Amino acid sequence: MSEKADILVIGLGAMGSATLYQLAKRGVKAVGLDRFAPPHTMGSSHGETRITRQAVGEGRDYVPLALDSHRIWRELEAETSAELLNPCGLVVMAPGVGETSHHGKPDFVARSIGAARDFGIAHEVIDGREVAYRFPQFLNLAGDEKAYYEPGGGYVFPERCIKAQLTRAEQLGATIRTGVEVLSIAQRGSAVRVETSSGTFDADQVVVSAGGWNAHLLGAPFDRVLSVKRQVLHWYELDDTSAYRANAPVFIWMHGATDVDYLYGFPPPSGDRRLKVATEQYETSTTADTVDRAVDSGESAEMYRKHVEGRLAGATPRVAQAAACIYTVTPDRGFIIDRHPEQDRIFVVSACSGHGFKHSAGIGNVVAGMVTDGRSAIDLSPFSISRFS
Repeated sequence: MSEKADILVIGLGAMGSATLYQLAKRGVKAVGLDRFAPPHTMGSSHGETRITRQAVGEGRDYVPLALDSHRIWRELEAETSAELLNPCGLVVMAPGVGETSHHGKPDFVARSIGAARDFGIAHEVIDGREVAYRFPQFLNLAGDEKAYYEPGGGYVFPERCIKAQLTRAEQLGATIRTGVEVLSIAQRGSAVRVETSSGTFDADQVVVSAGGWNAHLLGAPFDRVLSVKRQVLHWYELDDTSAYRANAPVFIWMHGATDVDYLYGFPPPSGDRRLKVATEQYETSTTADTVDRAVDSGESAEMYRKHVEGRLAGATPRVAQAAACIYTVTPDRGFIIDRHPEQDRIFVVSACSGHGFKHSAGIGNVVAGMVTDGRSAIDLSPFSISRFS
């Protein structure tokens, strides 16, 4: 015997929880499966906070997804009384001269400014002198830095967002099964059969949003374009919090020419003396099952020495906390939001390449629309798997 569903969602992290919630809102008989118990620390959707920004320097195609996500989080806040979005402001900053890159995109500040102008997003273009005057958390600025300031940017609470969407999905009629490992997915005629550690599921359609496990579950062509990168988050103790005023923004600070010459971070919440910062690495690949989830003290010491020391007020080298997570990355560091090229009843949401959470609520809305009525208000062609053919 097998269980049946109109639509089965595999993986209930950022993308899967958002999709299940939107399907339930549409009255679909949807079932969500997860190998663990979301929100959990095994994938890409943990770490207390995630930056959100509306003018997306990675490309204008992402902006409608980010804007829709902000709308949905505000709706969820009203429905659940949970705080999900903190619009504390955002600074994206780079040296005044020389090349820079972020997520594979050159001159990321200019790209952010262009997206803001195109979509009418409130912003300011300021220099390092103005940044230092307004935000004393940033130290030793040359003064000629170029910076994009977005007052509506800030951060979301990823674990809370996932929990809120799964809670509402269940309230609206969705079924959630946790501790269920998916073993295989195969379309058979007009249905999809999913074999799991807890039995067989048959569904009219399946949404695969399993993050770092997607390549293993889907095989070709996804296994050729998806790679998993280990990333590390660091929380350093602050010996002085006075520079982090009520208006202290989140930040993306490019201080060199390459994608690894930068750091991003968050102001400490009220009463918290921890400063969360991170950078990224793309040289070393791993898998979701073999990644080293322990963080060595030497990693935090190197992060402090290379990126934090002399740049952030009050930050000490004392480590309050550290955690590892994974990014699933495509060659162009863009998303995949598309049907399987050979199995049209399997819809794939993957490879958010380190900048996906801010878009996740909007992506869930788009995917739910695609699998229920085949339509999307947002052009999804830039996120097609065929671009890697």
